[in-house]
Amino acid sequence: MKLTILGCYSATPKINTNPTAQVLEIKNHTFLIDCGEGTQVELRRNKIKFSRVKHIFISHLHGDHCFGLAGLISTFNLLTREADLHIYAPKGLKEVITMQMKLSNSWTNYQLIFHELTSTSSELIYEDDKVEVHTIPLDHRIYTNGFLFKEKLGERKLDMNAILNADIDMAYYRKLKQGGDVPDNQGNMIDNSILTKDPKPSKSYAFCSDTAYSASIIPIIKEVDVLYHESTFIEKNEALAKPTKHSTAKQAAKIAKKANVGKLILGHYSTRYDGLNEFKAEAEVIFPNVELSRDGKKFEF
Repeated sequence: MKLTILGCYSATPKINTNPTAQVLEIKNHTFLIDCGEGTQVELRRNKIKFSRVKHIFISHLHGDHCFGLAGLISTFNLLTREADLHIYAPKGLKEVITMQMKLSNSWTNYQLIFHELTSTSSELIYEDDKVEVHTIPLDHRIYTNGFLFKEKLGERKLDMNAILNADIDMAYYRKLKQGGDVPDNQGNMIDNSILTKDPKPSKSYAFCSDTAYSASIIPIIKEVDVLYHESTFIEKNEALAKPTKHSTAKQAAKIAKKANVGKLILGHYSTRYDGLNEFKAEAEVIFPNVELSRDGKKFEF
């Protein structure tokens, strides 16, 4: 997996900071997660091909997470896009985008497919033979979801030495990769575990957008490889987090520790802070493997 942070600040964009947007490259997919103002500029800056973006996941309808979407849809149209574009978002965004296109008479030449989300329980919203995506219900001022991206286990690996020693016909190689037992050339059934090796472990990434501290997400994100969790404030400003239903860096670290995740990435910083070192220092007291997101930063895992 490769994660590119296009924007990781809250509220309004500034000269050197952008609101939330990121790209997850996983199993030949390029998923855009949230689409704050300026996202298409950052896609260009980070050399991410527009044509590869076929699925967009929007956490909620606050502007710093979706105000860049209408412009991006329009640009796709100007670039004569033909491929379908799927948008997974809270109910209401379809109405907003459709009204903009209607009043500006700028309907797309490609198919725009909205998957409207309303459930307050975790649900599977995308699946193919390599990847699945689940929602993570969050606790914010309006209906909000995070997203859990999970690789599916690949095929088993052939142990060629064992296969040759057991005298297995090539015609059974596909069945072996799929986990089946097969006969040798004398008709004896050979257990799959003798002839193959386990596939590489699957990887997972959890994106937790705007939310108050919520232990209810822990079972959903348990033991993910990487967790991105909002940390709008540091602990001394926790009084600001409560009414706005945001989290502190310390609270994000508590979630990471309780969920036993591999790595925690902090983001969605309030622009009131001059630097980010306090966020990392605060979180590391509770959970040691902490990284700071920054606009343009890339993570590979």
